[in-house]
Order: sequence, then C-alpha cells, then structure tokens
Amino acid sequence: MRYFVTGGAGFIGSNLVDRLLACGHEVTAYDNFSTGQRRFLETALQNPRFRLIEGDLLDLPALTKAIAGSEFVFHLAANADVRFGTHHPQRDLQQNTIATFHVLEAMRTHGIRRIGFSSTGSVYGEPDIFPTPETAPFPIQTSLYAASKVAGEGLLTAYAHGFGFQVYIFRFVSILGERYTHGHVFDFYAKLRANPHTIEVLGNGRQRKSYLYVHDCIDAIFTVIEKATEPINIVNLGADEYCEVNDSLDWITQRLGLQPQRTYTGGIRGWVGDSPFIFLDTTKLKSYGWRQKVSIREAVIRTLDYLRANPWVLEARKAA
Repeated sequence: MRYFVTGGAGFIGSNLVDRLLACGHEVTAYDNFSTGQRRFLETALQNPRFRLIEGDLLDLPALTKAIAGSEFVFHLAANADVRFGTHHPQRDLQQNTIATFHVLEAMRTHGIRRIGFSSTGSVYGEPDIFPTPETAPFPIQTSLYAASKVAGEGLLTAYAHGFGFQVYIFRFVSILGERYTHGHVFDFYAKLRANPHTIEVLGNGRQRKSYLYVHDCIDAIFTVIEKATEPINIVNLGADEYCEVNDSLDWITQRLGLQPQRTYTGGIRGWVGDSPFIFLDTTKLKSYGWRQKVSIREAVIRTLDYLRANPWVLEARKAA
C-alpha cells in the first residue's frame, strides 16, 4: 500500500511511519515542522520506500500535488494545544478544521477514498456515562480543540456519504510513549528539572484521566482498519483503566527519587476546557480482537525515561 501521513514527523505520526515501513509499505510523510521533529524520522529517511515532504496543510495546491498516488491517508496533523486554545482561537479552526477540509479535497481530486483521522475523546465534553461509549450524545463543547475535531468528524462523515469515502475516526485518549513532546508528563518533568523541591499542579490533582501507550495505540489503529468494514467507522481508542493526576505525579517523582512539595492551583479543572474525568468505553475496539498491553503506570514511566534519555526534546520545545 501507498500511505500518506500528515503530521508524519510528530509523536504519533513518526511512530506510525516506522511501523508502516516495517510492514513493507510505501510511505509519504507530510509535515510543516511546527511541532514535528526531523530527528524522529532518522530511521525512516534511510528507507528507500519513504518520502518526506515539508509542507503546510493550509496550502491546498501543494498538498494536492503531494498526495497524488496515495491509496490511504492517515490525517494526524493538528494543533493539539488544548490548554491554551482560548489564547489563539483561530488556530484550532485553521489547523484542525480547515486543514481537514483541505485533506479531504486533495483526496477527492485524486480519487483517494480511504482515510484514518485522529479525533479525540474530548468530543464527549463532560459526559454523564462512564466509561463513555461511541454512542454517547455529544454535549456542549468545552474546548475549542474538541469543537474543531467535532467539525472535522462532521466533514469526514459528510464526505463518506457524498463522495463514497471510507473513514476511520479514532477518538483517542491522551497518548504516552517514546517521542512524546507535550502533555502532563512533559510538563511535570520540565518543572522538576528546573526545581526539584517544589511543583505546581494545575487544578486539585484529583482529575481522573485515561492514557494509552503509543504502540498500543498503533496496534489499535491497524486492528480497526483490518477488521472494520463500514463506510463510517468511529472507534474509541483508550485503556481499560484511569488514574488521578496525583497518581501519575507519584510515579514520576518516585522514578526520579524526588519528594517535592506540591502546590495546587485549585478547582476540579486544570484549565478552561479540561475535562475532570476521561474514561472511554473500548468494547467496540476489543470486539475486533485488540487488547491493551502496557499499563498506564508503565506508559508514564516509559515516557519519563524517554525524556530523560533525550533532553534535546525539551530543548526543542523551548526553541519552538
């Protein structure tokens, strides 16, 4: 197969690129390097079946040219800065919604009909049902990021009905693992590097979150694409467990051998749009034969160990 991966130099994208190449496929990665890292693609760049194109999804002519000849598109590129979404409201609209429209239009131009889309469990807002199934009603949206992803899902399903696309919509929990570049483990580790004696925790630390290890996530993606056959396939990708933010901080400090004094900003949310409880129902995913292999605790530790072994990742974030 000839795959096209938007955001191919990013955390999930680069791991997916490596797995696709390992399976013998041809892969084109498309990235503007706003957050992606060329170093994540060092192994891929040595493979003759890999092509890297630096480009922006908002440049529709360039995207349309780059995507030609592909058979399947993984659309992973997005602005994932949920916490600071209210600081730059247009960014989610441009980089998530309009960019998704451009991907679909570029595909339509070349007759490409299959796409996997990285959505989010945040589309459920603050639901009343836990674990939350794919059939849960959409509530009022609480973050601009989630609102932009809901719009992206709407575009995909409309293209499926209008133009015969087959779409796979993956509603992720937060992903952890190697090449991780943003999120709570990153933030906690960066704070503790700067000051190992005290640490500020957003909210009350009792927010309950589910996380998924990146290679479990990629296993899930492959499983769904292999087993799901409907024109529109919407699947939660998550773990069978969750933890409190305080639990994760405990694991991190224990691994580092630290006992910092904790201060809390207070409230049940860390920021505007932060859902205090995220736990997705993965019954549909497991019906395809997928099983979680790495626990949340182990995923947190592997992520921390990666950041410790690769301090350049933290420096790259500072320079961005």
